[in-house]
Amino acid sequence: MLLLSAWGCGGFSPELPDESAPLPRKQLPTMGHTIQVGAFSKMNNAVRFTATLKSRGINAYHFRHNSGLYKVRFGNYTSRYGAVNQAEHLKSNGVIEDYFIVGPQDYAAFSRHPDDKEHVRNEIVRTAKQYIGIPYRWGGESRQAGFDCSGLTMVLYRLNGLDLPRSSGQQWLAGTPVKRRQLAKGDLVFFATSGGGRVSHVGIYTGSGNFLHAPRQGRKIRISSLSSTYYRSRYLGARTYL
Repeated sequence: MLLLSAWGCGGFSPELPDESAPLPRKQLPTMGHTIQVGAFSKMNNAVRFTATLKSRGINAYHFRHNSGLYKVRFGNYTSRYGAVNQAEHLKSNGVIEDYFIVGPQDYAAFSRHPDDKEHVRNEIVRTAKQYIGIPYRWGGESRQAGFDCSGLTMVLYRLNGLDLPRSSGQQWLAGTPVKRRQLAKGDLVFFATSGGGRVSHVGIYTGSGNFLHAPRQGRKIRISSLSSTYYRSRYLGARTYL
């Protein structure tokens, strides 16, 4: 997975809501048809190809496939016809080569009954754990390989059929507040790691008081405890999207 820190884990000052009363549950948009291209053994190559597409105005992102290879996806089309037309256009212009169309039926969010949130949560966490040990580089979609914190969470959701926004601030606003004692797998947890009560870091809750995240530059994607002194003192709140 991937993405830009200029949008990502930078500061965002939230107005903390009153979470004493239940709030209406927000719904994320779902993913439609997406174009998938490439199969790279090294993340750097996927990053470079992603950057090439983005230089053409294509909102692409890379991710680690179940096969262990890195692939690239872009687009969110309402029909397979629209996705194929765009892919063929790019192919005829030499921008991409072979491609695969990912449809709604390929996502965890649609693979079972739409009310089966438990399955989706488990799939998001399962996908997340595939990234443990991958190096973090600030600005994951840049020419440096890696993932920034909100880029990682965005891709984890999109790979499972839910169109989570890109930046940590947008992710905070898009979700429904959830109390810490009510956290469930797949919820996002937010921190003020840069001081000032600003959202500057986000991770994905994996259960048992732990969360997976892309820490600061030079570290690898890992699982940490919400009860650790560092994160407990910087915890701002959590959001659910399911």
